[in-house]
Amino acid sequence: MASVKFAVVDANDFLSKKQAADPELAADWAKLEELYNKKLWHQITIKLQEMVNYPSQQSGDNLIQLYNNFITVFENKINPLSLVEIIAHVVQQFTDKKEAIAFLEKVEGKVKMNAEALALCKVLQGQIYLEQLIDMDATEKIIEELEGTLEDADGVTPVHGRFYKLAAEYYRVRGPMDKYYRAALRYVGCARGGEDLALPERRACALRLALAAVIAPTVYDLGELLAHPILESLEGTPDAWACELVKAVAAGDIVAFEKIRTQAPHPELHKADRQLRQKIAILCLMEMAFNRTSAQRKLTFAEIAREARVPRDEVELLVMKALAEKLIRGHIDQVSECVSVKWVRPRALNRAGAAALARRLDTWCTAVAGAASLLSRAAPDLLTL
Repeated sequence: MASVKFAVVDANDFLSKKQAADPELAADWAKLEELYNKKLWHQITIKLQEMVNYPSQQSGDNLIQLYNNFITVFENKINPLSLVEIIAHVVQQFTDKKEAIAFLEKVEGKVKMNAEALALCKVLQGQIYLEQLIDMDATEKIIEELEGTLEDADGVTPVHGRFYKLAAEYYRVRGPMDKYYRAALRYVGCARGGEDLALPERRACALRLALAAVIAPTVYDLGELLAHPILESLEGTPDAWACELVKAVAAGDIVAFEKIRTQAPHPELHKADRQLRQKIAILCLMEMAFNRTSAQRKLTFAEIAREARVPRDEVELLVMKALAEKLIRGHIDQVSECVSVKWVRPRALNRAGAAALARRLDTWCTAVAGAASLLSRAAPDLLTL
């Protein structure tokens, strides 16, 4: 069983033995010794970050021995975040994962003055709890502890991507689906829109995001995902249908949704049928209101029932749900069986939607210019009254 102790030999003696025992990396060990003797802590950190990725060092307990006999001597002199990034490789060689957790808890005390290093230390613990120990409660506790801290941080730090990956994996297993969707979308954003991910992972992530966007009951802004470059990774693959599925749901097109769903090999799309249909109907209602000018946003129950493909006696409940979720604002006239919509929640628009909005703005500008012209002509008569 691997364990972490203080250095048991002199650092120079350890490096000398490594040069003799490992001829292939003798030059690297010699370089480490030179940097150590010169006390060039930044340069030695860079060299260590390079060496921990060597395949020969990632076997057995090589990295644990490196930490025990060398890094512990000067770990308080190097950047705390860089130290934890090196330790991220070291903990992978612990056969006893509970001991790995105990080791990381000790490291916390050494880097607690650096918020990013401390957060990364906790993320590493969360990964072990989730993937190795299958302790969901401990993982949840870490996610809840870090969520507010990282969201309040200025900009995006190197820790954000790892945290959002941990959160996404946790919510994918335990739910809810809307939290998985938001965490996964942020994780992909930290990976330069998915460019930093290997192609198989990028495609798997794109498919899971598409399914989550459709299934999650509180996710109504699907335009954000449709505009995301990660969906392009599904083009030309057997999962290309997922992109069309998201488009159909975003448009509130129940007919297109049903057609695509019959060909989709995912049972999740059939489990919550009533909930899915209600979500698509609400999106259809939002689309109907958005596509009309402010003067034409009086929708009859009959129109909504026809477009959203819902029974007429369920229209009022559908509108009430949209109002309760703050997706639209307006009021229901039960006597006239119509809905007056004054506002629709802003959403990410595709090019066609943006073009329609631009045309509407042009019309509004023309109307404002006409009103200004009329006022300027009538002003003299008004002023002489």
